[in-house]
Amino acid sequence: NWCFPLGRKMQSSKSSRLAPTPPRLLTEEEFRLQGEVETRRALAELRSSCQSPEFSAWTTVSRIQSPKRFAAFVAGASHVTPNEVSAHEEEFGLGRLYIDEELFEDDDDDDEEEEEEENIHDFSAG
Repeated sequence: NWCFPLGRKMQSSKSSRLAPTPPRLLTEEEFRLQGEVETRRALAELRSSCQSPEFSAWTTVSRIQSPKRFAAFVAGASHVTPNEVSAHEEEFGLGRLYIDEELFEDDDDDDEEEEEEENIHDFSAG
């Protein structure tokens, strides 16, 4: 008899633990915005860390390719150059999405034409 209340309590706690609901997926705009916000936050944190007295500037500068660019970043300059922005836009920007869509649309049209030709050939042979 002494186990019964304990068993009932354990059973009720198990039933109250329903499967967790899956997280809501972000929209493309929310994803982009979150990426921008988190990037700015992380860059500010990196700048702050690099400006702290515990930061070993000489060790870091001796290991990087562009010490002047790093110093400019720590002072507040952008972490990317205009050329890097252009290259990124060219590779991943909206113009690239349009080009990719055009390429995939052409491939889909070719596949449909090939399927139609095969169907005609199969129909005429049968």
